[in-house]
Amino acid sequence: MQNATGEGSRLRRIPQQSRSRDRVERILDTAAEQVVASGVDAVGTRAIAEAAGVPVASLYQYFADKDDILLALVERDVEEMDTQVETDLGSLDTVSIRSLVEATMHAIVTVYSKRPAFVMIWLRGRSNQAIRDYCREHNRRMAHDLFEFARAAGLLADAATERSVDIAIEIGDRLFQLAYEDSLEGDPAVLAEAPDIVCGYLDRYSTALGRQGVPASAGPPAVTLDRGR
Repeated sequence: MQNATGEGSRLRRIPQQSRSRDRVERILDTAAEQVVASGVDAVGTRAIAEAAGVPVASLYQYFADKDDILLALVERDVEEMDTQVETDLGSLDTVSIRSLVEATMHAIVTVYSKRPAFVMIWLRGRSNQAIRDYCREHNRRMAHDLFEFARAAGLLADAATERSVDIAIEIGDRLFQLAYEDSLEGDPAVLAEAPDIVCGYLDRYSTALGRQGVPASAGPPAVTLDRGR
């Protein structure tokens, strides 16, 4: 999904006019507010439509049900995370396994702080099969892109595979679940430990260069994450 209202969206109907795009964004923003205020289970399409000032019939033009709205929210937030990850990785002076892990996890936490509904839906929920499938596929694509980048930069040993990076991402995902299970701000102790735990796993696959790092200017082109488009 490129964004909530653009090409690649999973909306039932793609809004063409700015007024319609604004309406969809208002529906999503309202749903996010209600998820944070009341929890995922308490949110319903009628309540979202009323709070957004949108006729229920108009809401159903774009979303089949509540689960569709939640999926659209997750897609929108993941898009922002990918952009933040690309930005933070692109600003690194030195590229190493540790700097890649720390920058990626910091970028994700930055978006969590701005998008607490994602924390509620994904880190605390995962009851929606479509959302689970979407996020799992997203993690696989991220693993592929980061693996290709790290391999091209000489940071990973021959024994490393794309699956190794995929496992590292899933470890990080579980640590985020733990960090945010009781607080939308995240447990600082878990968040502080998380990069060390992921780096500890990846250290077995790192080259000496991967541990020492290389100047970003000498490495491969900046990471561009596949959005699945």
